[in-house]
Amino acid sequence: MSEYKFKMPKLGESITEAAIIKWFKNVGDTIGEDEVLLEVATDKVDSEVPSLVSGVVTELLFKQNDVISIGETIAIIKTDGKVSHPKKEEVQKQKSSKESDKEIKKPSRKIQQGAFNVSNSNLFFSPLIVSIAKEQHISFEELARIPVTGGEGRLRKSDLMNYIEEGRPFKYAQPVATDNGFKVPDLKFDKGTGKIVEMDRMRQIIADRMVFSKHTSPHVTAYVEADLTEMVHWRNQAKIPFQEKYNQKLTFTPLFIEAVAKAIVDFPMINSSLDGKNIIVKDKINVGMATALPSGNLIVPVVRDADKKNLKELASSINSLSLKARENKLKADDTSGSTFTISNVGTFGSVMGTPIINQPEAAILATGIIKKRAEVMERAEGDTIEIRHMMYLSLSFDHRIVDGFLAGSFLKRIADNLEKFDTKRKI
Repeated sequence: MSEYKFKMPKLGESITEAAIIKWFKNVGDTIGEDEVLLEVATDKVDSEVPSLVSGVVTELLFKQNDVISIGETIAIIKTDGKVSHPKKEEVQKQKSSKESDKEIKKPSRKIQQGAFNVSNSNLFFSPLIVSIAKEQHISFEELARIPVTGGEGRLRKSDLMNYIEEGRPFKYAQPVATDNGFKVPDLKFDKGTGKIVEMDRMRQIIADRMVFSKHTSPHVTAYVEADLTEMVHWRNQAKIPFQEKYNQKLTFTPLFIEAVAKAIVDFPMINSSLDGKNIIVKDKINVGMATALPSGNLIVPVVRDADKKNLKELASSINSLSLKARENKLKADDTSGSTFTISNVGTFGSVMGTPIINQPEAAILATGIIKKRAEVMERAEGDTIEIRHMMYLSLSFDHRIVDGFLAGSFLKRIADNLEKFDTKRKI
C-alpha cells in the first residue's frame, strides 16, 4: 500500500482557487477509481471531482467551505499504487500558485462604523472573493457589511454567495442622514397574494446580474431591419446536403455569428470592455450565444475565435454547445471568456428585443423572428411589391464607451453582411 496525495485539479482557464462545497467521503471510507470524492465551487460553476485512484481515505485536509488553491493537496488516499491516467485534455495540473495563496489587501478606504451597518471588519479578502465581487460589481464597502462565518472574521465564498442569493440586502445601505442629507425612503409596496415560487440559485444569479448590468451601464438600443430572403433560400437548399456531408445541422445561428464576427473585425472597438478609465479592446473575438436550459434559465456558452472558423466549424461548435446546455453538461470553460453576445429572441417568436448587456462586454445583439412581409423593392424596371423574409436586429450598447455612430455603423454592417449573402458559396 502507498499514500496518494490527492490535489485540487485544474477546473478551467484562469481559475486559481475553488471552495469545497461537500465531501462525499469521510476518513476511513473506501473509494473507487472515478468515484466522486468531493464537490467544489469556483466563481464560474460547481463541479464534482472524481478520484483517480482506488483505496481508503485516510485524511481530509480541509473542511467544507474552505477555499483551496489549484494544485494544493486536499486529501490522502491509501492505495495499491495504481493511478488512473486520464486523457491528455483531462490531466490535472498540479502546479501550485504562490500568488493565489496570497490575500489581496483592501484599499485604504475607511468605512465609518457609525454610518454603515458593517458586520465584517476584516480588511483582507481572498483572490476568489475579489474575483466574484468584481464580476458582480460589489464594492469593498459592501463586502465589509456581509456577515462572516470564517475563522478570524474571514469572509468565505459561501458567505458571499448566500448574501447574493438573499438579494444583497446591504447593497443600497445609506449613510446616516444629516439635516441636509437624503435618505432612501422605505416604500411599502403591496405585492399581492398568490402562489409562492422560490427562485432557484441560477435564477437569482441571473436576476442579480441583470440588475448589475442596468445599474452599471447606461443602456442605449439601436434598431435596423435586414432582408434575409437570399440567405433563407440558400439555407433551405443547403441544410440537407450540409448535414449529409458534415453530420451537422445547419441552423441560422452560425450564419448570424459569421456575419457578426466579420462586422467586429471591421469595428473592433465594439469588442471591448471598460476597466476604470481604460477601454480594453479585446484581441479575441469570442461570441457568446444566449441559450435556454431545460429549467428555463438562460446561460451563455461561448464560440471561441469565431472570426477564424469556417461555416462547418461554427456549426459544429454551436451544435456541441447547444447539446451540452440541453443536457446540463456545460463546463466552466464553455461559458467563460465571451467578448460579444448574441440573443436570438426570434426563437421565442419575438419580433425584436431590447437585450441587457452581458457584463463586462460593451454591447449585445438581439435577432428577431424571420418573418415574411410585403416590401417595396426598387428594381431597374420600377418599384415592385414582393414577399420578402425580413428580420429586425437590435443592439444594446454601453454608452460610456460606445457612441451612436459606432453602434449604428456596426449594426448596419451586420445587416449588410446578412443581406449581401453569397448564394453561390459552396458548402
